[in-house]
Amino acid sequence: MRAAQLDELAAELGLDVVGAAPAEPYAATEHHIHERRARGLFADMRFTMAQPEVSCHPETLLPGARTVVSAALCYYAPAGELESGEGRLARYTWSDRYAELREKLDALGGRLGGSYRVLVDANQHVDREGAARSGVGFYGKNTLLITRSHGSWVVLGTLVTDCELEPTAPLGLDCGTCTLCIEACPTGALDEPGTLDSTKCLSYWTQSSDPIPEDYRAELGDQVYGCDICQDVCPWNRGVEKRRAGEALPPGAESHVSLVEWLQASDEELAARYDRLFVPKNDPRYLRRNALVALGNSGGSEHARLVERYADDPDPLLREHALWALARLGSGHAGEADA
Repeated sequence: MRAAQLDELAAELGLDVVGAAPAEPYAATEHHIHERRARGLFADMRFTMAQPEVSCHPETLLPGARTVVSAALCYYAPAGELESGEGRLARYTWSDRYAELREKLDALGGRLGGSYRVLVDANQHVDREGAARSGVGFYGKNTLLITRSHGSWVVLGTLVTDCELEPTAPLGLDCGTCTLCIEACPTGALDEPGTLDSTKCLSYWTQSSDPIPEDYRAELGDQVYGCDICQDVCPWNRGVEKRRAGEALPPGAESHVSLVEWLQASDEELAARYDRLFVPKNDPRYLRRNALVALGNSGGSEHARLVERYADDPDPLLREHALWALARLGSGHAGEADA
C-alpha cells in the first residue's frame, strides 16, 4: 500500500497522524535503555524499559511481521479555571484517549487486511521509536515525541502487520537551540537534553509507591497526577493550543478533580472512577497522598480539618503527607503556587 492511501484511511478513521516503517529491531534504542537503566534514570519504572529485548523488537511481535504502523491521536483541550479545593490532572488523563486510539487502530488493521496486532499503552513496544522512524514525529529535548501539526499533545499507538506498506520518511526535525522545557522543569529532570531523570520527575513521583520527596512537594502545586510543565512551554505546542482554544471538553472528560472527594471517597469509588490512571497496585491511597500534597500547596484554612483526619491515620504514608500539608496550611504557604 502506498503512503498516500494509508493517509486517506487514517483520515477516514479519525487518526491525526500516521506513518509506516519496516518491522526491524531498534538496536540503538535498546542500547540506550540498557545504558540509562544502568545509570538508575528509570528509578523503579517498568513499562517498555523492563524488557527491551521485547519492546525493541517489533519483528517478534507478530508471526511474519513486515510493517510497523504508528499513529498519533491529539488529546489537547483547553483547561477551565481551577476552584478552591480542586487539583489538576495531566491533560492526557482527562479522558481515556488510549481506548479511542485502540479502537481506531483495530479498525485500521481490519481495513488493511492480513494478520495484525494492536499495541496501545502496552509494555511490549517502544511506541515513540516506531513513531520517530516513520515520520509521525521527532524526539524533543523533553524526551516526548513532537508531531508537526499537534505538537506533543498526542497519545501514540502501534499496529504491527504482516502487510507490506510503503515506508514513510522520518521528519528530519529537532528542537534546534530551544531549551525552554529544560529551563521550565522545576526539579532539573531534563538537565541532560533528551534524557529524563525519572528520580527528579514530578510526573513520576505522582505515580510512585514511595513517599514524595519533601523537596519536590511544593513544586507540585495543585497537580495531583502527572505533569505538563515541559509541554506547556514548548513552542511546537502553541499552534494546537490556539486552534483548539474554543473547543469544549470531550464528553465525560475531567480536567480538574475535587481534592475533598479524593480524601472522602471510599477505596472502591476511587478505584472505579480512576481505573484509566496508572496507580501502584491499583491502591487509591496513592491518590489520597497526592491530594494531601495538593491541598497543602493550594488549599485554604477550610480544608485543615479534613487534612487533620489523616494526621493520625494508621497508614504512615498518608500520615506523613498529612502532617506536611498541615504545616503548610498553618504557615500561610497554601495558595502560593497560584500566586
